[in-house]
Amino acid sequence: MDGKPRTDDDMAARWNGPAGHVWVEAQAVLDGMLRPFEDLLVAEMSAVPAGRVLDVGCGTGGTTLAVARRLGPAGSCVGVDISEPMITAARARAEREGTEASFIRADAQEHAFEPAAFDAVMSRFGVMFFNDFVRAFANLRHAARDGAELRFVTWRGPADNPFMTTAERAAAPFLPNLPTRRPDEPGQFAFADPDRVRHILTESGWDGIGIRPVDVTCTLPERELVGYFTRLGPLGQVLGDADEQTRAQVVETVRAAFDPFVHGTEVRFTGACWMVAARASSSAAPQGS
Repeated sequence: MDGKPRTDDDMAARWNGPAGHVWVEAQAVLDGMLRPFEDLLVAEMSAVPAGRVLDVGCGTGGTTLAVARRLGPAGSCVGVDISEPMITAARARAEREGTEASFIRADAQEHAFEPAAFDAVMSRFGVMFFNDFVRAFANLRHAARDGAELRFVTWRGPADNPFMTTAERAAAPFLPNLPTRRPDEPGQFAFADPDRVRHILTESGWDGIGIRPVDVTCTLPERELVGYFTRLGPLGQVLGDADEQTRAQVVETVRAAFDPFVHGTEVRFTGACWMVAARASSSAAPQGS
């Protein structure tokens, strides 16, 4: 990967292309693996008085639908995501379930939300990919009423989440074009530094900021492990371009590297995250607006 910063167009292309389709195809596996965070976020939202909730980076809609079910007919939950494949899948899920939720295919950093339309804003791993974080959270502040609550779950650093980097570390000797993560770039670990998170939220019009560490046990079936690491993350972005022999070497090496996480028919790891809480300030206009 070169040193150029990722742009909004890069992210849109990624999530509307192969990455978005893979997430749709792996929806059941990923929903199961990330269910503890969904439960955590729903519990947080249950403690927040809210009638209308915005779910940012909603993906295929799991968290949006879970909160919509909790709110019932007296409330509403709106999911927003940049990925057309995932939003299409989310709408289909809502229709199948008969759950009252709606979805917007848009970049939440730029979308013209109705001002002060939401009582709460939430996200499970959907806010780390913006090109301009202050501008994005200022836009979300614009969409929230004064005093609205913000809750989101975001990953801590890679050192706290070795499972998440196992594949790329094991595959690196075979794949010189493997994308490298940079701590200040949009991406999975962009919010690893809690001081950075506080600064972004303060600059964009949020106060009452609280950040606490959360560690949960995540699982997925062992039979899904190879499909997981060959299709998702940095390895999934480049493995398809490798020749057959290299692919075979990578799969064998990476699968062995995951052995410490395999317990019989189950893969088990600790997901180390931040639970972030904030409130829409009424005392000052956000600087990013």
